[in-house]
Amino acid sequence: MKKSIITGCIFFGAAVQVFSQDSTSKIPFDGIETNWQNGSDRRDSSIFHGKYFIPTVMVDINYTHSFNRPNDNTVVGSTALARNNEVQLSQLSFGGDFNYENARARFLMQLGTRTQVVPRNDLSPYRGQYKLADVYRYLSEAYVGYHFNKWYGINVDAGLFMSYVGLNSYYQVENWEYQASFTSDNTPWFFNGVRVQIFPSKYLKIEPWIINGWQSYGKFNSMPGLGANITWNPTSSFKILTNDYYGTDAGGLPARKRFHSDNSMLLRYYNKPNSRGISRMALSLTGDLGFETGGGVNGFKSDPVKGPAQYFLSAMIYNRTWFARNKFAWTVGGGVMTNPGRYLVLYPTGQASPLPDPNNPTQTEGKYPFSANPGDQFKGWDCSTNLDWMPNQSFLFRVEYVHRHANVPYFAGEGGVTSPNGYSTTPLPPDWRPDLVKSEDRIIFALLFRL
Repeated sequence: MKKSIITGCIFFGAAVQVFSQDSTSKIPFDGIETNWQNGSDRRDSSIFHGKYFIPTVMVDINYTHSFNRPNDNTVVGSTALARNNEVQLSQLSFGGDFNYENARARFLMQLGTRTQVVPRNDLSPYRGQYKLADVYRYLSEAYVGYHFNKWYGINVDAGLFMSYVGLNSYYQVENWEYQASFTSDNTPWFFNGVRVQIFPSKYLKIEPWIINGWQSYGKFNSMPGLGANITWNPTSSFKILTNDYYGTDAGGLPARKRFHSDNSMLLRYYNKPNSRGISRMALSLTGDLGFETGGGVNGFKSDPVKGPAQYFLSAMIYNRTWFARNKFAWTVGGGVMTNPGRYLVLYPTGQASPLPDPNNPTQTEGKYPFSANPGDQFKGWDCSTNLDWMPNQSFLFRVEYVHRHANVPYFAGEGGVTSPNGYSTTPLPPDWRPDLVKSEDRIIFALLFRL
C-alpha cells in the first residue's frame, strides 16, 4: 500500500497550494524558495499539519489617510482600500485545503470591505436572474478537483479560484506593496470556471483556463473566456511567467473581443539570510498589453468606420530590500497605465443609488457614473514606498506612502463623491456633482496576519 504524505510546493503564481499525493510522486518546484517573491506566500512552513485538512486563517486590517480629505471618507479607484480616516477590516479569510487520496478541494470564506469593493466591479450579474454577486461575495476561493500522478502532476479544478493576471496576489499578506499599482488593481482578482494545471517538468507549469469571463461571476455573452498561465521557475532566484486571455466581456456586444497579455519577471539578486545588515534584495517587473476590437472599437488604431482605439498598456516595477535576517523590509516602486475607452479602469462611485438604471444594465454604481465611452482617454501613473516589520512568518506591520495621478479628474477630492455633507441620505442640489481631482497622496497603515 502506498503511503500518503502531505507536501506543499505547488504555487499558482499568486498563491501556494498544499495538496496530498503518494510518496512515489514527483514534486514540482521541490527545493525552490518562493517566500521572497512578490505575490507569493512568504512563509516557508505552516504550523498546521494534517492528513486530510490543513486550515488557513488570514486577517487584513488597514487605516489610510488621504491628504485630499474627502468629506465622505470614500476611497476611489482602489480594490485594497474602501474608507479614509477609519480603522477598517479589509478582509478576514478562513478555510483551508482538503485532501483525500488524489481528490482535492479548497475553500476560503471572506468577510470585510473587500466583499463590497471587489464584486461591485463585476457587472455580469445584471444579465438574467439571481444575485450572483451576493451569492459569491463571501467566498474568495472555492473549488474541487483531482490530482493525477502524471509527469510532475496534473490538477483539474472547477469552481472559484484566484487570478494572477497583474502579478499581485489577492491576499495583501503576500504582496510587497499594499496599494497595488494600476497594472494589478485594474486586472482580475478572481476567475470562475475550470482550470487544468500541468507540470511537465520540475520547474514548469502550464495552466489552461475555461472561465465565465474577465473577473466575472457570470457570462456577459455566449462565449466563455479562454486563457492560460505559463510559469517557469528554474531556480530560487529567478522566475518568469505569462498570463494570456481572450473573451467577450462587454455586455450585449458579442462582436467585441478582448485580448490581454500579462508578463512578469522576478529576480533575487542578493541573498545573505543570516546577515544583520542587508539580508536579501529582489525586484519584480510586470508589463501588460491588451485591446478590444469589434462592436464599435478598433484595438490600437482609430478608424473612421470601425471606431476609436481601445487598448490597455501598463507596466510596474518594484525593488525590495530586506534587513536584519529578513525581519524588516523596504520596498519602492510604481507604474504607468494608459487605457483609451476606460474598459479596465476602476470606476469611481457617484452618489449612491439603490439600483442601476434599468435601461442601462452596464451603468456603474451611483447617480453620476464615470464615463467609459469608446474614445474616452485615461492615463495614470503611481509611485509608493513602504517599510515592513515582520517579527515572525505570521505577522506583518506595514506603513506605506502612495502618490497616484491621472490625466482626468478621477480621485476623490475634498467634496467627496456622495453628497455635499458626505451622507448618502442627503438630498442632492441640482448643481451638485462628485468632486473628482487628478491626483492624491495617502499614507496607509496595515496589520496583516496569517496562519
